[in-house]
Amino acid sequence: MVILSRRKIFLIILAVCLAVSFLYSCRKNSPETHRLEGKTMGTTWSVLSGGLPKGLALSSLQPLLQQRLDRINQLMSTYDPVSEISRFNNSRTNSWFPVSPETAAVVELAQEISRLSGGAFDITVGPLVDLWGFGPRPQSGHPPADSEIEAARSMVGYRRLQVRRSPAALRKEIPGLRIDLSAIAKGYAVDQLAEILIAHGVFDMVVEIGGEMRIRGRHPDGKGWRIAVEKPLPGKRAVEKIFSFADTGMATSGNYRNFFIENGQTYAHTIDPSTGRPVRHKLASVTVLDPSCARADALATALAVMGDELAVEFCRREKIAAYLLIHKGKGTTSVMTDHFRAFIDKVVP
Repeated sequence: MVILSRRKIFLIILAVCLAVSFLYSCRKNSPETHRLEGKTMGTTWSVLSGGLPKGLALSSLQPLLQQRLDRINQLMSTYDPVSEISRFNNSRTNSWFPVSPETAAVVELAQEISRLSGGAFDITVGPLVDLWGFGPRPQSGHPPADSEIEAARSMVGYRRLQVRRSPAALRKEIPGLRIDLSAIAKGYAVDQLAEILIAHGVFDMVVEIGGEMRIRGRHPDGKGWRIAVEKPLPGKRAVEKIFSFADTGMATSGNYRNFFIENGQTYAHTIDPSTGRPVRHKLASVTVLDPSCARADALATALAVMGDELAVEFCRREKIAAYLLIHKGKGTTSVMTDHFRAFIDKVVP
């Protein structure tokens, strides 16, 4: 599972100038756009908007948006020892543990994706992520012993976690089970910001947190928001493909930013819950489109665990809009699912 501190493949907004953390270009004589930005979840967030309702200054919404992000972080961060999730993780009881409706909703969606993906997505994988050095603790740069992996695996398994919505609560079957929502919480937060903006009459926008996006409406020039997927090149940033999007959530996961190498072997940060080890396949990155950014976030992680062959088969069976970049020799080849192609064909360039 990709963790909160993972370096996401940056999706690049080409319609307007962005902060330096993005590759970008600017359309000449571009109609006016509006921008907000801030920090959250160990990364940055931004909002780009076109036309605004009369009398609304986008900046007036910044405190409201930041307040919502702070709330989500206080509930779901594994880096905050007093967050709701941290308190659940540290509990040793197998009784129902009361949580907020927000946390219950995110966990319920996570469990849905876990069942759909046959466990490729699993929010209980934290012990394995930490063991391999991709969690909050410093990375050792060495693979753990087989006995350590098996011990961590004994505390992992989404079927050992229960969630209910009314009253909102979680329950663990074993005391050592704990959860990490970092591979879905950013997408959820993106959706939440988008809903706040819509409630205030902002309908043309791109909301982004650490590379996860919710795209709605059009750029002020009347065209779709132009987004590019990055080439999977360690230590470099370059555009792989530019798309024009409107009205979708988007998330990307990949294995070329966060890894360590020992004795010539690369150990990527994406951990397969079924083996307890980093994935070893040819899938370099995968971008998923879905109306819900939270769902796209979780699905992108699941596909990154599956690998190219299983991911393509899964996308076709479940009708998922995905764009996959697969290592081939010294370069990559791409696979675009039918639903991804159908979506971009609907958008006017």
